[in-house]
Amino acid sequence: RETSFLEKDGSGCRALLANDRANDLARMFRLFSRVPNGLPPMAALVKAHIEAMGTDIISRREQRLENGEKDTNQDPALVKELLALHDKYLAVVAQQFSGNSLFQKALKEAFVEFVNHDVGKFSNAELMSSFCDRILKSGGEKLSDEEIEAYLEKTVQLFSYLTDKDLFAEIYRNQLAKRLLNQRSASDDAEKLMIGKLKLRCGSQFTGKMEGMLNDLAIGVDHQQDFDQHLPKLGQDKIPEFSVQVLTTGYWPSFHAIEPRLPNDMIHCTNIFKEYYDKKNSKRRLAWMYSLGNATIKASFFPQPKKDNKPTTKNYDLQVSTLQAVVLLAFNVAGDSSEDHRRQNNTDWSYDSVRQAVNIPDEHLKRVLHSLACAKHKILSKTPPGNAIKSTDTFRVNAAFSCPMRKIRIPMANLDESHNPKRVEEDRTVAIEAAVVRIMKARKTLDHQQLLAEVLSQLSFFRPNPKVIKRRIEALIDREYLERDPDLPNAYRYLA
Repeated sequence: RETSFLEKDGSGCRALLANDRANDLARMFRLFSRVPNGLPPMAALVKAHIEAMGTDIISRREQRLENGEKDTNQDPALVKELLALHDKYLAVVAQQFSGNSLFQKALKEAFVEFVNHDVGKFSNAELMSSFCDRILKSGGEKLSDEEIEAYLEKTVQLFSYLTDKDLFAEIYRNQLAKRLLNQRSASDDAEKLMIGKLKLRCGSQFTGKMEGMLNDLAIGVDHQQDFDQHLPKLGQDKIPEFSVQVLTTGYWPSFHAIEPRLPNDMIHCTNIFKEYYDKKNSKRRLAWMYSLGNATIKASFFPQPKKDNKPTTKNYDLQVSTLQAVVLLAFNVAGDSSEDHRRQNNTDWSYDSVRQAVNIPDEHLKRVLHSLACAKHKILSKTPPGNAIKSTDTFRVNAAFSCPMRKIRIPMANLDESHNPKRVEEDRTVAIEAAVVRIMKARKTLDHQQLLAEVLSQLSFFRPNPKVIKRRIEALIDREYLERDPDLPNAYRYLA
């Protein structure tokens, strides 16, 4: 009888939830809490309702993609819908159901079900991380400090339902690195706040590398001041203004190591810093990451004068990446720097000539040239015109370039992926093996099913397939950390 009352059309539990009948839900909860075993069926209906609502949100994204919407790692509308749904039913559980543990569990299980249901090329973990990136990046969403903190808190609550927390951490760390190194972070306090919230949920092991990255930048300020005081002692006049950020390899994501052919000015700068750094830190080795740097280039363009008009010069400050700067400076004509000389010597460069001049691998060079010749600000002109860079194209400086702004930022497609799947798998392998060894060291002997259950209970940042755990156990047996128990089938013994 109680079940039929709960499931009644129009006035049952799901109908009350769907119609937001808060007072009626509270009365129903109080009534069924007096009935022996009355709350579990009600909690099951609440779980089913929340799960259906969440699955509907995920299905709408799937429908949009099927209808031809471009699949990107940015879907703030989806994340905001999930946050709103969580807010709504978190309040219902707290107020109408008095925070009862059965309904808290129902809420958690429902969200775990659909938050881990990925559609399209990008996982929900990446969509959530990109949402945080959008909030924390300068030029992203215009929000007050209170709104930023509220969104971050809600996103971390949603993150707690992910089974692949390590994947979120890897993507978030990559995006954090780009914000910090490109000076695109809107607020250091907001960055620390988010890392603090993740640390509170998952512990210091989860956020150690992120904290190390922020620490590197804080120490870097002191290093740069020391280096700036060292420069005048060299007695050299024509050194371009430059700064170097020294990063600790273990904290930061791995980046493409590209060795371009640098212009003489850049070589001079790197040599000066290397000599300074080697004297300060004789036991450390510097490895230059040219794919991460940025530069400001003063550019002068000489458009063809109109009839009866004098030649004009247009000057701009181009804010570019180091690789874009290397390519642009290759187009500088050596020798005479007068306007007449440069106006007459704007020659065509074949793709192969550019590649030989700058020594940048094809996959990266094409992205650099695309940003300079095919994007909004066409600093270079390409023949034949088009949006794709081919090895048969030719390039020259776009002398007719014009822009109303003096300072121009020229963005470029990312050279690095949002995360390295291979690295995530390697980290998981290490975590599984460490858990197996830790458990077996304490228990000495254990059968396969018990070991499997204990490993799964210890791995809180991801949930591996039991087959993967079995393969790691086999690998540990091969490396003589464990052995099969000769007396018990499907059991293992720890080898000290």
